[in-house]
Amino acid sequence: MSSDDERGALERLLLAHLVEQRKTRRWGLFFKSLGFIWLFIVVILVFSHDDGGFTSVRAHTALIDINGEIGGGDGVSADDLIAALNAAFEDKHSRAVVLRINSPGGSPVQAGQVYDEIRRLRGKNPKIPLYVVVDDVCASGGYYIAAAADKIFVDKASLVGSIGVLMDGFGFTESMKKLGVERRLLTAGENKGFLDPFSPIEPRQEAHARAMLGEVHRQFVQMVRQGRGKRLKESPEMFTGLIWSGARSIELGLADALGSLDYVAREVVKAKDIVDYSPRESLTDRLARRIGTAMGEAARPWARSETRLR
Repeated sequence: MSSDDERGALERLLLAHLVEQRKTRRWGLFFKSLGFIWLFIVVILVFSHDDGGFTSVRAHTALIDINGEIGGGDGVSADDLIAALNAAFEDKHSRAVVLRINSPGGSPVQAGQVYDEIRRLRGKNPKIPLYVVVDDVCASGGYYIAAAADKIFVDKASLVGSIGVLMDGFGFTESMKKLGVERRLLTAGENKGFLDPFSPIEPRQEAHARAMLGEVHRQFVQMVRQGRGKRLKESPEMFTGLIWSGARSIELGLADALGSLDYVAREVVKAKDIVDYSPRESLTDRLARRIGTAMGEAARPWARSETRLR
């Protein structure tokens, strides 16, 4: 074989090798792309519900959990609950929305905001009922929200009620006297030091606080009456802040029947598949919120009284 023939054979061999390498590279890129696409789909399936940007593909019962204090640092905010409610009602496959509540109460403002949004969404979506399933506790601000539901289901041992309002704080005047500590409070406005825990209580300020609590209490009672209607069997004790067992709450008309989440989805809604729309907080959001709360507490010159439904 001549040198030209050898050179031509070598060139053909190298060309074939390059072509094979290109094919191998293309297939490698193809399979890598498939892998990335598959990973992307998995991530979407895992996180799509939390983002509220995707809907389910079949009929279901929409679940929203309310755990902890309404508006509290470790509880749930009205903004998050309202966003979850809108996502649940907007999904065309939702047959009903169920709030599963385990809350001792919280902010009357935020409870009222959620109550109003439930009423608005029910008016806008009359074919989608909203039910409440009570876990351990549905008291005060938690019950404020529950009163907006079409029906309330409880366990016989659940704790329900506490329709009242409180404002709590501490008084340190006697301790300060024993320690020889003098309080020096300068204000512009005679009531700016309202219920200051380091000063003797002012009768006029106490009377104002009681009047304010009475007004918020009347608003609470009005919302319960509006939500429960003729089902309530009112008694002199109903709106005094007492709490009752689930079984007794049915007798009083504060709740409608015994039932768990699975029971309501299966027997009442007739859609046993449950899709969770509960607000989820990321680790960074939780950390940022707790740091902010800690800094806010540290910045307070003293503990202030706050109004709560509890």
